Amino acid sequence: MSIRIVHATLEDLPGVMAIELSGFDEQLAASRETYRKRIEAYADTFLVAKDSASGEPVGFICGPAHRERFVQDQMYEIAVPNPPHGGHQLVLTVAVLPHWRQSGIAGALLDALAGQARRSGRESIALTCLKALIPFYERNGYTNVGVAASSHGDRQWFNMEKRLDR
Repeated sequence: MSIRIVHATLEDLPGVMAIELSGFDEQLAASRETYRKRIEAYADTFLVAKDSASGEPVGFICGPAHRERFVQDQMYEIAVPNPPHGGHQLVLTVAVLPHWRQSGIAGALLDALAGQARRSGRESIALTCLKALIPFYERNGYTNVGVAASSHGDRQWFNMEKRLDR
């Protein structure tokens, strides 16, 4: 299986939604309208992994660049265009279709977004995750910096951060 990572367009929206709904329960899944707004607001930091053979989306990563260092709950609802330079890259979602998991796609998406963030002069890339995913992000160069203030989905989240100046 080989993939290529590209910037998302509105044509990718059906595939993005299929991926979203395959990985998140209704309490955590974002709506089609939310993803439409995210693609439009920060297309430079909304990346899709596509199957090289079929061209179909098999995974994606998205999030805004922001002056805030960590993800805040309101960022899931409001999509604001990225500043052209500086600040911090945040990740709202990393998701991969179930039959493509364990093939390195999530790590490749994280690396691709970090590369984009470095080119845009961002200081760090950060996300929140559930406790079970902390080891995955640590293997990808992120540091657990503690419990997040988030109450998203009534779950306990942890702030994970990767400094980009290293």
